[in-house]
Amino acid sequence: MFALIDCNSFYASCEQAFNPALRSRPVVVLSNNDGCVIARSKAAKALGVPMAAPYFQIKKLCERHNVAVCSSNYELYGDISRRVMSILADFSTESEVYSIDEMFLNFSGFDLLGVEAHALKIVQTVWQWAWIPVCVGIGPTKTLAKVANAAAKKQSKNGVFILQDQDTIKKHLAKTPIEDVWGIGRRTAEKLLQLGVKTAGDFTLLDARLVRQQFGVVYERTLRELQGVACLKLEDIEAKKNICSSRSFSRPVTELAEMEQAVTLYMTRAAEKLRAQDSYAQAVMTFIQTNRFKPLKPQHYAGKVVSLVSASQDTCVLIKAAIEGLRQGFKLGFQYQKAGVMLLDLIQNNERQFDLFTPAPDQKRETLMKTIDNLNNRFGRHTAFFGSAGLKHDWQMRCNHLSKRYTTQWDELPTCH
Repeated sequence: MFALIDCNSFYASCEQAFNPALRSRPVVVLSNNDGCVIARSKAAKALGVPMAAPYFQIKKLCERHNVAVCSSNYELYGDISRRVMSILADFSTESEVYSIDEMFLNFSGFDLLGVEAHALKIVQTVWQWAWIPVCVGIGPTKTLAKVANAAAKKQSKNGVFILQDQDTIKKHLAKTPIEDVWGIGRRTAEKLLQLGVKTAGDFTLLDARLVRQQFGVVYERTLRELQGVACLKLEDIEAKKNICSSRSFSRPVTELAEMEQAVTLYMTRAAEKLRAQDSYAQAVMTFIQTNRFKPLKPQHYAGKVVSLVSASQDTCVLIKAAIEGLRQGFKLGFQYQKAGVMLLDLIQNNERQFDLFTPAPDQKRETLMKTIDNLNNRFGRHTAFFGSAGLKHDWQMRCNHLSKRYTTQWDELPTCH
């Protein structure tokens, strides 16, 4: 048996966890630059606030119904996620973090009553220790656990739903639209609809060999998973092959100096992630673009890749390469709306190759990078930073509704009276 634990309206729940005033109000969370809705509390969904709606379109609705509007606070959400995943990992000897708000657990060894009791304990513990509501879906395969989790959100009163006997499984698969099945892409769903496959139940009636011939082995696995044959194992978190850091600006940027500040900031963050997984980058890509939603304005996009002499995780080396790529692509006369960097061709330390002309690793530089990371982890991000990032960033993205970083900044810790 597999269990999928999914946090309910995770970003909105994080905001409510540390701000009691929000617990009785509908809550929406906006994307970068306060652009679109990316999370809604249950009460906000009941009001009809659509997902991905631009904020300017729902602003009057929010004001009319006293909806709390929050800018995305990823530092808070990431820390709460780590806390929740740490709690969940104690409930099984085998687990897989699937996303920031989802985790698979191996529930093998329990009978039906034991499974339900264990799942209820998870719901209660996460709520008590992290103040985050979760739903638990349980099934004989990971794909059926996904189906069960969707049922837990819509039908279960206690947040737990189990798909075990064949009659229950068939009943729920017959009500699950094919486009909602985990692993079925939009284009594949359209092809299946043309074949008369409207639900997950219809899909299970297809011949596995024909599915493999027409759609590939991945979709054959999905078919067998829905039929109750476990094909997908729990996986350990693998190191990322690429790391990207990008943001939109609060106003158009036209000067190279400001763009260099932004690229420095983004590369600093990307390099921190690189060292956190103990990887090395062999190439750096820098990209910039104007606002494509304003077609009457002159448009320009540039993405330049700079290869490194030897793989590196040194922020200074990576910033230098990123700025070199920026200068190759930047053009005066354009109003840039977004910039970003990407670390490419990542390898682990034991995969690095050297030759006679490659400089030997500088232990002092590696120690310096670790020291900077430790300072920023202990005292807050940007405690120690690189001068090319500048001091004033009035181009940074809008966060007019940003909550406090209650768990990671000393001066923003919640206060009890």
